[in-house]
Amino acid sequence: MAARRRNFDADALPYAAGAIGLAVLTFLHRDFALQWQPVPAGIPNRETLVLASGALLALGGVLALLPRTGFLRLLLPAQYLLWAVALHIPLVLARPGVATLLGFAEILALATGGAALFLGDRPGGAQTLLRILFGLCPILFGIGHFAYPGFTAPLMPDWLPRPLYWTWFTGVAHIAAGLAIISGSAARLAATLLAVMCGAFVVLVHAPRVLAAPSNRLEWTMLLIALSIAGAAWLARGLTGRARPFNAR
Repeated sequence: MAARRRNFDADALPYAAGAIGLAVLTFLHRDFALQWQPVPAGIPNRETLVLASGALLALGGVLALLPRTGFLRLLLPAQYLLWAVALHIPLVLARPGVATLLGFAEILALATGGAALFLGDRPGGAQTLLRILFGLCPILFGIGHFAYPGFTAPLMPDWLPRPLYWTWFTGVAHIAAGLAIISGSAARLAATLLAVMCGAFVVLVHAPRVLAAPSNRLEWTMLLIALSIAGAAWLARGLTGRARPFNAR
């Protein structure tokens, strides 16, 4: 008997919720997503583009939750890919370094991880390419922990002892996960653990900071980006060779 197709994809919920949350911030502040969406200040019709971007984020988030929408599920990762290519690559070329590469990697992770919504475990070169591209992202995240410990360590919860130790530890964990995903060795486990670690950042690091400053737009944006990355890592498990059957998506 053929498997019954689902009308709602719970696996995509963190990824979709992050995008819908970013859309809400876009509408509330009438602006793009800060340094994660670095649209030049003088761009023509900026306010119209802001509203269009927010609407596409919201629509893409909703479509990500609906398995029966086919190619339309690529709307959200395609939007993130546009951010990465059109907005972040010029910054990397203009100011090459860890900081600009980190911004690029965060958005590339959202694009490549989200593409698993459509591609999933279908074999072929596209799956391998996406898996490798996604795997490069946590490696850059880990390098960022070592390059900027003065930024990362203070983000750790006050009750956590030796925050610098946890900065190094999570940096190594990011790099190890990325290498495993790229190599294909224990790649699904690595993507799962990466998603869990990023989800822990949302709960333990970003949520308390939002509660302490609920009107701070930057804190909300950081939380939603972290949630989106955790969701992308969870979806990237489908690029590692074993995932949900196609008729369940």
